[in-house]
Amino acid sequence: MKGFSANRVLAVMAKEFKQLTRDRLTYAMMLAIPVIQLLLFGYAINAQPRHLPTAVLVQEDSVFARSIVGALQNSAYFDLVAQARSTEDLDRMLRQGEITFAVTIPGDFTGRVARGDEAQILIEADATDPTATGGAVAAAAALPAQALAHDLKGALGSRAQARPPFEVVVHNRYNPEAITSYNIVPGLLGVILSMTLVMMTALSVTREAERGTMESLLATPLEPLEVMIGKLAPYVLVGMIQTLVILLLARFIFGVPMQGAPPTLEIGISLFIVGSLALGFLISTVARSQLQAMQMSVFYILPSILLSGFMFPFRGMPEWAQAIGQVIPVTHFLRVVRGVLLKGQGLGDLWPELAALLAFVCVVTALAIARYRRTLD
Repeated sequence: MKGFSANRVLAVMAKEFKQLTRDRLTYAMMLAIPVIQLLLFGYAINAQPRHLPTAVLVQEDSVFARSIVGALQNSAYFDLVAQARSTEDLDRMLRQGEITFAVTIPGDFTGRVARGDEAQILIEADATDPTATGGAVAAAAALPAQALAHDLKGALGSRAQARPPFEVVVHNRYNPEAITSYNIVPGLLGVILSMTLVMMTALSVTREAERGTMESLLATPLEPLEVMIGKLAPYVLVGMIQTLVILLLARFIFGVPMQGAPPTLEIGISLFIVGSLALGFLISTVARSQLQAMQMSVFYILPSILLSGFMFPFRGMPEWAQAIGQVIPVTHFLRVVRGVLLKGQGLGDLWPELAALLAFVCVVTALAIARYRRTLD
């Protein structure tokens, strides 16, 4: 048996470094993934979002009402984006996700404050994600002590001394009990489908290329679209079974409500499954090995988990992170699932999200077919 040789160790090390530089994709992933994680967790993730979109319905034009609106504008948690004309308008904006908070100042507010007659304002919160609204609700509790401090003077000064001049009534919509599982469990559907379908498809097709069986397939007169449909169709069934299992568990174990129309949910699920499979097929046309296919899948799945609103409130991210999140299909799919299950939204409410999923399917499918066609040349 030969003794230990440092020269032989150095030779093996040189060989490995050379091999690493040849596999540029793996090398890039090793450097890019830690950097992306650092940037996302350091800059994009915020568990206490501020500047949440808020609409106000002011049913009286008074000094007190304007003071409350001003206090909301000065708060770091509320960003007034609209003034509603009616309660129906306010409800529509809240249901469609245009706003996170709806504030109603009633028509008899000033008179009740002046008489000390239990004046109230109503704040309705979109509580589908309880963690996103917790900080703002806590900040709203300080409004009675601060909002009218400059107005209650002279004859009305006693109203500011005895007790708070008005009360803030908070109504948590769509998840009144602030149950976290109502938000997390539907979101898991998008994450699980992404992890399994994208990765399974990418590895399956790449495995055939590594084993040489893809060469036999390329020798046939099959068109790229025919190959793609034939290889992805079985996984569509797998995705549907996964979806059914997750929804049944969500309903009967976690008690997640089913408020909306099933056809809208079915359309969203179908588009997302097809898009995820098409993305996996596209990855397989780029990757040269199963290792690369897995690395590229992780490179897609990581931002999908962090920037889609699954783990952290979407509204809490900076604008650049929200812009990236809007490109990720998981973001739109989560809005469809949560909108249908928790808000009772239908096709008229969710068509922008469904259109985004359809666009993703079309673009990724076209790229996958184009990439596959080049491998035939």
